[in-house]
Amino acid sequence: MNIVFSLDQIQEVAEQILVQNPKKIILFNGEMGVGKTTLIKQLCKSLGVKDATSSPTFSLVNEYFTSQNEIVYHFDFYRLNKETEALDMGVDDYLYSENWCFIEWSEKIENLLPEETSTINIKLLPDGKRELELI
Repeated sequence: MNIVFSLDQIQEVAEQILVQNPKKIILFNGEMGVGKTTLIKQLCKSLGVKDATSSPTFSLVNEYFTSQNEIVYHFDFYRLNKETEALDMGVDDYLYSENWCFIEWSEKIENLLPEETSTINIKLLPDGKRELELI
């Protein structure tokens, strides 16, 4: 799936992503400030998360519950220095839990990721819109 959108279309984009039936582990790639966290917040909302969502930059992972009592994990590995830090926090348990895992800066744990993932690449276009590719 490829789509060009503006941030005011983020709800529709999140719904289009979920209709594509992606793997439950989704890797989000893009430069800082491109809107990865904003998209993840909307995906959580579209999945039925009622709690406030925020970036787990300092905690590394936030856990949310949907209205159907599903668990959504949101990871931000930007501040991770080495993969062993992710292992120390028990990342394997999260990744193999069969729950939703939305991962920012996944390249920091590249060797720990399961084979079955979906990837969302986002880039900022000169006109301020975003280009999204779901693989």
